Amino acid sequence: MTTPRSTDATPTPDDRPSPVGPAASTTATTPVQLRRVVSGSLVGTALEWYDFFIYGTAAALVFNVLFFPQSDPAVGTLTAFATFGVGFVFRPLGGILFGHIGDRIGRRETLIITTLVMGVSTGVIGLLPTYASIGAWAPALLVLLRVLQGLGAGAEFGGASTLLAEHAPAKRRGFYTSFAQTGVQIGLVLGTVAFLLVGLLPDEQLFAWGWRVPFLVSFLLIGVSLYVRLRVAESPVFRALTAERQTVKLPVVEALRRYPRNLLIGVGAHIADTAAVYLYATFTVSYATGTLGIPRGTVLTGVIVFGLVVIALQPVYGALSDRIGRRPLNIFSVVFTAAFAFPYFLLLRTEQPVLVVLALVVATAFGVAPMIAVQPAFYAELFGARVRYTGFATSREVGAALAGFTPLVAAALVTAAGGAPWLVAAYLIALCLVSFVAFVAAPEMKDIDIADAGPAGPR
Repeated sequence: MTTPRSTDATPTPDDRPSPVGPAASTTATTPVQLRRVVSGSLVGTALEWYDFFIYGTAAALVFNVLFFPQSDPAVGTLTAFATFGVGFVFRPLGGILFGHIGDRIGRRETLIITTLVMGVSTGVIGLLPTYASIGAWAPALLVLLRVLQGLGAGAEFGGASTLLAEHAPAKRRGFYTSFAQTGVQIGLVLGTVAFLLVGLLPDEQLFAWGWRVPFLVSFLLIGVSLYVRLRVAESPVFRALTAERQTVKLPVVEALRRYPRNLLIGVGAHIADTAAVYLYATFTVSYATGTLGIPRGTVLTGVIVFGLVVIALQPVYGALSDRIGRRPLNIFSVVFTAAFAFPYFLLLRTEQPVLVVLALVVATAFGVAPMIAVQPAFYAELFGARVRYTGFATSREVGAALAGFTPLVAAALVTAAGGAPWLVAAYLIALCLVSFVAFVAAPEMKDIDIADAGPAGPR
């Protein structure tokens, strides 16, 4: 029985996979190292995505007033969401840039760099003067810092997932890599809790100084993230590549040359879950509080429950993918997300707190959670070790960029429909169809040899 390959290329005598065997076997991950890798990825991704998510919550609640004041509140909200989407535009560039570094000098060192980029840019947002103080310079500086957030975020998840995948036992790769996604959801919960707490302040204090606190906390979190990541060992697969001099000079060029089909699959695969997560966790806050008039605390509590459900289910779905494969779970979750699009908004429009929370929980448990739990292993298995970080981060973040403006598009569609959300539901279904095609086209690769360097380029 042949082992599934991590490439869509057909090997020739000069284009054979180069397994990283002897060197890899001498640097196998110990149980202690594995625990450190899991904790490092969990804590690191949680703190970095806390940074990325709090911008979305702030865009929904305060940035429209503080940085983009308009006579029409809807215009201010649209502008704030547009700057939220700017981070997604630069995520592919971050994936290419830091993916190159990760495939050239190491996964661990690159994650340390992204920690600094994300942490500092987020903290500085909390120090910015507002439009009332410096006029147009305020939104310009805010957008610049959002660009830096996008660059860091574009490399963070791919790097953490690659490191986990290359340390994890072969038969439990889905389970262990799911902790990278768990960290992302912890970041979502922490960011939402932060704004729930400062949201208890009177509006005058919230808009004067309270909104700054969640951003300034990022300065403290940098130290925590660096501490856990500096204790993590480099991937044994990458160490073997380095020892055998199998790294490539231009990983992005090699990825495009050797894995064109898998890159396209990776782009399409990340569109539906990106749209769904930011529709539920970001746009819902604005729509429910602004259009439906549901209390801010009720909506933020629902988003927190949303995140907690995902956190609880990540290792469950990750372990299940080790048994039945990544493909079945991906297809099930994207079909469910499309089928639940209209019922989700019907439940929101009841304006009943219990039903609002129920809508978020159901959308999470059966739609978002399976898809994103499988994602770290799914992407890591699409590419050989030489270009894994670059291929993973680039394809995933291009997909994120294509769907990252979902809150902006959704807000515009609601405005065009006079406050009705049905165009938004139809838009989500259309994006789910794109990812459905990608998942159907993707091969099942849960049993590949993660140490396979992939097809060799010309020497």
